[in-house]
Amino acid sequence: MTTLQSSSLVCSSAARGIRATLQAPKLRHLSMPKLPTRDLVEELNMRSGYTTTTQIEMKPQTTTTTTTSTRDDNGTSSSKVIRELYAIMESAADRAEMHTNMGEQRDNWNHLLLTSINAITVAAATMAGIAATGGMGAPLVALKLSSTLLYSAATGMLLVMNKIQPSQLAEEQRNAARLFKQLHGKMQTTLALRSPTPMDAKDAMAKVLALDKAYPLPLLGTMLDKFPATVEPAVWWPQLRGPAEQEGLGGKTERNGWSGKLEEEMREIVGVLKRKDTEEYMRLSKIVLNINKILAISGPLLTGLAAVGSAFVGSPHGSWAVFLGVVAGALASLVNTLEHGGQVGMVFEMYRSSAGFFRLMEEEIESNLKEREVERRENGKLFEMKVALQLGRSLSELKDLAASSSRNGKATKEFGSKLF
Repeated sequence: MTTLQSSSLVCSSAARGIRATLQAPKLRHLSMPKLPTRDLVEELNMRSGYTTTTQIEMKPQTTTTTTTSTRDDNGTSSSKVIRELYAIMESAADRAEMHTNMGEQRDNWNHLLLTSINAITVAAATMAGIAATGGMGAPLVALKLSSTLLYSAATGMLLVMNKIQPSQLAEEQRNAARLFKQLHGKMQTTLALRSPTPMDAKDAMAKVLALDKAYPLPLLGTMLDKFPATVEPAVWWPQLRGPAEQEGLGGKTERNGWSGKLEEEMREIVGVLKRKDTEEYMRLSKIVLNINKILAISGPLLTGLAAVGSAFVGSPHGSWAVFLGVVAGALASLVNTLEHGGQVGMVFEMYRSSAGFFRLMEEEIESNLKEREVERRENGKLFEMKVALQLGRSLSELKDLAASSSRNGKATKEFGSKLF
């Protein structure tokens, strides 16, 4: 009996031990590390300076495909416009270099032809004077013939020189080189500030072609008329936007930098430029053109008369021949020096280009004012600053000019520009 009780006690103890062994400590007492959640990953990326594209990747497949296609199309179109604009920029830079080189060459023409013709004329006058001192026989004939040939050569060279006006040609090329450099800089600014549009490339192409037409490089066929019947300002820009019905802002409202007051100021500036600056430079252009015409006719005429006079030196009526051969030759040298040494043709082109500069300013201001949609205009504050800089004025001086013109109307005597 005692043995059975002991056996039962052992069995019960063994069973409790087995149960105790099977009942291990509960897992709640162990802390397992949590897996990183989406919010935690994003927070760590933000602290590390990285960005995540989890949201884009979680979009439906159809949406992702459509977005990628649109981006590719826009990128391809923008890349094409950028390539076009860079090609136009290269052409503008090349043309600027070409016009610079041609300008230097034609300026050299002016100096070399002036020196050569004056030297020929003085030599011919000297020979005519020596022949009139009483030479006889072969020496007299040689001096007369040499003087006549030299005067004839000077007459032909003067006709060509007065026709092409090398000093005016050089000024045209200088203007063209400056304007092509300016256009090149504007295209660089467009690429630096924003993505260009097809309209930017189209406008740049039109401006290049307009400059080619305004300042041609060849002399034969396309050279500008150096003695036009009517004087017009130089035009080197394509036609701006057509007129539209005026819709002023009025009041103190301001959109895109424009206000009713600024519009009125710009209209007054246009009036001043038309009444004073453009009109004044057109008047000066006509005066210089008339002077150049007189000098261009007088030079070859005097050398031609001198050639005729030198041919009759030593004849029974040789007194008038000597007068023509010597005095006309000296006057021809003086006239040639005044015309080409004074570069009268260059002065005419400078005045004509200045009038064109003011005409361009007028058209740009009017084009902005006639645009119905204010957002499509150039920013008003920026445009006002550009106008002030082009006229050599501060913003306060520009406002004072507009106010003075508004008070006095046509009676104002102040010019718009302080540069020219």
